[in-house]
Amino acid sequence: MEPKSLHRVSATQWRLSPRGDMRVPAILYADRDLVREMDDKVLDQMTNVASLPGIVRASYAMPDAHWGYGFPIGGVAAFDPDLGGVISGGGVGFDISCGVRNLLTGLTIDDLEPLKERLVTALFRHIPAGVGRTGRIHLDDEGMGAMLRGGARWAVERGWGRKEDLERIEDRGCIAGADPSQVSKKARHRQANQMGTLGSGNHYVEVQWVAEVHHQEIADAWGLHQGDVVVSIHCGSRGLGHQIGTEYFREMAIKAKEHGLKLPDRELACAPARSKLGKAYLGAMRGGINCALANRQIITHLAREVFDEVLPKADLQVLYDVSHNTCKEEVHEVDGAKRRLLVHRKGATRAFGPGHPQLPPDLQRTGQPVLIGGSMGTESWILAGVETAEERAFSSACHGAGRRMSRTKARKRWQGRDVTESLAHRGILVRSRSMRGIAEEAPGAYKDVAAVVEVTERAGLARKVARVVPIACVKG
Repeated sequence: MEPKSLHRVSATQWRLSPRGDMRVPAILYADRDLVREMDDKVLDQMTNVASLPGIVRASYAMPDAHWGYGFPIGGVAAFDPDLGGVISGGGVGFDISCGVRNLLTGLTIDDLEPLKERLVTALFRHIPAGVGRTGRIHLDDEGMGAMLRGGARWAVERGWGRKEDLERIEDRGCIAGADPSQVSKKARHRQANQMGTLGSGNHYVEVQWVAEVHHQEIADAWGLHQGDVVVSIHCGSRGLGHQIGTEYFREMAIKAKEHGLKLPDRELACAPARSKLGKAYLGAMRGGINCALANRQIITHLAREVFDEVLPKADLQVLYDVSHNTCKEEVHEVDGAKRRLLVHRKGATRAFGPGHPQLPPDLQRTGQPVLIGGSMGTESWILAGVETAEERAFSSACHGAGRRMSRTKARKRWQGRDVTESLAHRGILVRSRSMRGIAEEAPGAYKDVAAVVEVTERAGLARKVARVVPIACVKG
């Protein structure tokens, strides 16, 4: 994308004023180099989002933004239901509530080094990963309904975790308002045997160590120290979320004219939030969020079983769990008034600052942990939410590095076996059932996550707390 197509507001903020059907401006957070790395489709999609009914303040894109389905990945937009605001499936995505959970282990890199190969092999064998992989849990229709309503709380009640885990999960592990009756039989069938599984693509369980601490006070409050070993889990709602997206995107597109909607792009199919279809999607999507929260909770339990066997001195505690493909009902200030909005974050992370009422008491002083996954073989980051993010992007931040090339191009450029061997030479062990998948997720296929995080901090969206680097990775 050429920076000259945007007005530069600051070193990290770019603006496109309303034109054509745009109701609000489009605002991009990036530096000049990151803007140049983005394709023109990102700006096109930001412009399209800005034309949707009921949008307030602006259509935003984070520093890791790239082309997506309907919304750009890295897109943020809020809609006011009282002003005819819509809910958009493209503003959530197919992998509903895909997110990251970070676990403290109580171990240091010295504790792990002699046993890392045994550990990653055990994790690979114990946690199902890959296309179509099933887990040890089977849900009948009654069990599926309970899971969709209960999320991680449902999982903990059935022995997959600890009660204290829930305090460090968005929405305390369960979003209210899920309506299992709006989730189709096909979606339920796809998920019946997939709880506690990673899936494929960029999903992973990664063992990491804290290489640098950037904010000592917050790191101390969270129990993070240089040299500590942590575990990151990145996955979502598996087949259920994809099926919900597929079905509702299609129905929203079909009924757009009936709802009086003029869509700039069929992929931006949406429905008025107060319509029957809008309410149905919201109920189903919330079920998808709970599915992802339950899924990461069960995988946490499986990871604990492995550590208990290989490194019994470890104690895996949840630092935080945050989603980045959601639509959440939140209260934000717009034009001096508090308004209840539907905030869409597509490939973007909620980043509440200190004192936010939805944070648990022990995070009120520090702000919310914001977990930023890097690409396979590169660093990841742990950030903290800041108060300025509220006015700049509805308390939102980036979610990862962001792709710089498609999966098809990555497969043409790299071979999975070569990538695995290259990482092994750097001391990073990778286990996967798919060499093709490893090629698609080669580190070079992504932007520089350090550059993305640097802009995120400079733009006032979140602050750096710690940089973590991989030791071993299990992928689908």
